[in-house]
Amino acid sequence: MTSAASNISSPVGVIAGGGAMPFAVADSLRKRGVAAVIFALKGACDPAQVARFRHHWISVGQIGKAAKLFRSEGCRDLIFIGSLTRPSLSDIRLDWGTLRVMGNVMTAFRGGDDHLLSSVGRIFEQDGFRMVGVKDAAPDLMMPEGCIGRTAPDNDASADIAKGRDVLTALGPFDIGQAAVVIDGHVVAVEDIEGTDGLLARVARLRAEGRIRAKAGRGVLVKMPKSGQDLRYDLPTVGPRTVEGAAKASLAGIAVAAGNTIAAEPQAMIEAADRSGLFVTGVPA
Repeated sequence: MTSAASNISSPVGVIAGGGAMPFAVADSLRKRGVAAVIFALKGACDPAQVARFRHHWISVGQIGKAAKLFRSEGCRDLIFIGSLTRPSLSDIRLDWGTLRVMGNVMTAFRGGDDHLLSSVGRIFEQDGFRMVGVKDAAPDLMMPEGCIGRTAPDNDASADIAKGRDVLTALGPFDIGQAAVVIDGHVVAVEDIEGTDGLLARVARLRAEGRIRAKAGRGVLVKMPKSGQDLRYDLPTVGPRTVEGAAKASLAGIAVAAGNTIAAEPQAMIEAADRSGLFVTGVPA
């Protein structure tokens, strides 16, 4: 547990995008006796899931409204979590609070996703809030070190993992993506705007077209944060869908940065990996 995790103030404001992770974080907080208030992003967050929690709906860009709601709920600590399609500036619902910091908003949009999230986080911090990460709010959701299923990487897969880590470390400063697929020492694909699911679908398609000639059951998906990334935002995530995508891409397994990767639905992920004969392992960050 990090030092921030030990002094998180209740309630925590969960700024929620799409997917199951915002609610997994909120449930984890509850188990530790910390209240959570969901600030659901319109067009991204699941209304059915939101109903289980105290919540408010906000639009992307409503910085002034969001700050007022955070204060009204007594939320000093905030966390960004969940998927969100990067909006264009024309899609943002401006309010007076946003206009007040419009120069900062424009600067935030001039970089990759990590730069955008960390820049918006700094806007809230300048307003007196504290941004925390999943490692602080829900440390039990982080991927442990070592294999979590029955299968382990062999020597060839371990070499592919090392190559993938080197590639992602080199690409990190360019804020491109958090994943790469390496097969028999060859980097065959790197994550871009399509995300990890799209990356794996692309590898499966390249195999089907004969562009990748390696035997089925070879190669590794490697995921890790970008070098220099603010680890409070946009951590890599793996779950059962990742395993299914890796199986369709005929890979041997998945390797992620232990302690710096979110494990979504870990039991379902383990069961999916065991059914497919894939390994899922956490490697030292």
